[in-house]
Amino acid sequence: MNYRVPVFLLALALTAPAALLARADTALPSAATIDQATTSKLVYGLLSDSRYAYRPRQLDAATSQDVFKRYLESLDSGKQFFTKEDVDRFAPLAARTGDAIRSGELDPAYQVFAVYRQRVGERVAYARRLLRQEPDFTVEERFNYDRKDVPWATNAELDELWRKSVKNDWLRLKLAGKPAADIRKTLDKRYDTLLKTINELKGDDVFSFYMNAYTSAVDPHTDYFTPRTAENFNQAMSLSLEGIGAQLQRQDDMVVIREVVPGGPVAMDGTLKAGDRIVGVGQGRSGPIEDVIGWRIDDVVGKIRGAKDTQVRLEYIPAAEGVDGKHRMLTLTRQKIRLSEQAAKGETMTIPGTAGQQERRIGVVKLPTFYQDFEGRRRNAADYASATRDVAKLLAGFKADKLDGVVLDLRNNGGGSLDEAIELTGLFIEQGPVVQVRESGGRVTVNNDRNPAVAWDGPLAVLINRGSASASEIFAGAIQDYGRGLVIGETTFGKGTVQNVVPLDRWPASEKERFGQVKLTIAQFFRVSGSSTQHKGVVPDLAFPASVDASEFGESTYDNALPWTRIAAVPHTQYGNFAPIVPRLETQHDTRIRADREFQWWEEDVQQFRTEAAKKYVSLNEAERRAERDKQEAQRKQRQQIRKDLGLPLDPLAEDSNDDGLTGNERDIVKDAAREKAAEKRPDPLLKESASILADAVNLLEKDRPLSAQVLPQSTGPGRWAD
Repeated sequence: MNYRVPVFLLALALTAPAALLARADTALPSAATIDQATTSKLVYGLLSDSRYAYRPRQLDAATSQDVFKRYLESLDSGKQFFTKEDVDRFAPLAARTGDAIRSGELDPAYQVFAVYRQRVGERVAYARRLLRQEPDFTVEERFNYDRKDVPWATNAELDELWRKSVKNDWLRLKLAGKPAADIRKTLDKRYDTLLKTINELKGDDVFSFYMNAYTSAVDPHTDYFTPRTAENFNQAMSLSLEGIGAQLQRQDDMVVIREVVPGGPVAMDGTLKAGDRIVGVGQGRSGPIEDVIGWRIDDVVGKIRGAKDTQVRLEYIPAAEGVDGKHRMLTLTRQKIRLSEQAAKGETMTIPGTAGQQERRIGVVKLPTFYQDFEGRRRNAADYASATRDVAKLLAGFKADKLDGVVLDLRNNGGGSLDEAIELTGLFIEQGPVVQVRESGGRVTVNNDRNPAVAWDGPLAVLINRGSASASEIFAGAIQDYGRGLVIGETTFGKGTVQNVVPLDRWPASEKERFGQVKLTIAQFFRVSGSSTQHKGVVPDLAFPASVDASEFGESTYDNALPWTRIAAVPHTQYGNFAPIVPRLETQHDTRIRADREFQWWEEDVQQFRTEAAKKYVSLNEAERRAERDKQEAQRKQRQQIRKDLGLPLDPLAEDSNDDGLTGNERDIVKDAAREKAAEKRPDPLLKESASILADAVNLLEKDRPLSAQVLPQSTGPGRWAD
């Protein structure tokens, strides 16, 4: 693990509303459009004046204040722009929030945003003035970057905050070896980009921020999607889109190809390469070319995407020729692109036999999300994207190869389709209940796997962490309740609610998408054991050290999350009960990790990260920071040398500096993309140890038949954990 010095001010701002990078439009409207007013009323009807929502929230005076508070925080989460005086002057607007949303007269949102944009301009001007003189890094000084619970500051206090923030930005670049002249140039450009970004936001963005402040006040997982964000959400769920097959990124005022998607039109044509700059887009073989320099990236993407088998013309500059290179033209035919990066992937790990034990081959399935092409399934398309279908193919391959067990890796899988969670569970069990769903009126529905076929009846382990949520928790909880496999890792996120997407165009019956969609909570799910995963999550059978503190990340950190509760259990098969062997597995695990350098290093890094995060500050003293940096670099080099000496797989990122001081859009795009790819090949001690634990279980149960009969009462033969 490489942990970087926390980046506070500008990185935080650039990942909030500023991340929408728009084309210049300094004249924001002061009131909602007709469509926005209609949308506001529709969203109010869904969330506060209907039975659609699982827990509707009346838009009373208290809720109005809460929505307004969330709106301010969505714009200025670090409390680094608005002053206390600003917030005090906003009090009358806060009181009008409920009436504004109900009536669609949303001028409070635009009035606040106008002040926000003014304050950003003032802060950026101040930061740029600070660059005239190099800070003094010999003094003992701290930069407290955690602004979560601080009160709104005075203007003088913000001056001091920004002084330290600029000093931290400068120090990071200085420690990375940049000379003063380059540091000034980099930071001046960075701060100017921030200002441009905020000035380029449009009325649609302001409306979206305001609506999502309202939806988040109802519950943490209710969201408003504009027509464009709704399209992106559906594409992410279906793992497909219609376009040219290239990942794009904005750098400065141009859109640059970050990565070419294998099998897409760009890859098949072979002309465009990573790093090439797109400066113009035309429709069809003869449509006029629109200059897209300075456009927001989603506007450029909107021009490039289009219906399958239609043409798009691109004006571009090859990366090798620089920004002033010769412009060239290329015509491509759009096709349907499968976003395979988020699809299920499989690999095989060999676990050596020790102490007379047999060598075991373990199949690994990495599933980043529970995806499904809803539209393709509705049309009964033969090739619609489905997590279950893809995993089933991998399991068939593992079965043909006669592997000894399977680890399903759900780390950082935030969920997705409820249907996919149910059907994926069905690959490992015979028919039976998978999850219970309780609606707002109290009615409970049991969702069953109705397919008696079992794709994999052998040994199974599920690897989870704090980032495993929602559908991941349904699956892991069902596997645990059935005793179908071992659950290994960390306690999960704790999201036990069900969301549905409601298109707002269904009520005005508009011919085109105008009003967007609402993803709202409609139910709460419960395990077949009757327990909710809400707040508590799924607790593993064998636990790894927690990499993230539950007080910092998880459902329990939301102030308006539903509480934990339980309902009656439903009858289900009990394939196994691993409690009798867990202590022996833990003993073998403890013995093994004491000799596993990578696992030990992971534990050290986790502890170091949590220690640093708990401080909530960084030193602004150069000598102190340089000593910390040198220590980290020495540790990284030492570990890599130990890997070489022991013949262990090397860390492909070991030669990278801990912190280059740059933000994402300041780095070389091609090199940064290559670094991301290399990171996928870093040593993964948790996955390796999970496979080893499963191999231990296989060895224990195959060698001791009385123990196997106790642990797996349903099993009829060695290597079978489900019959």
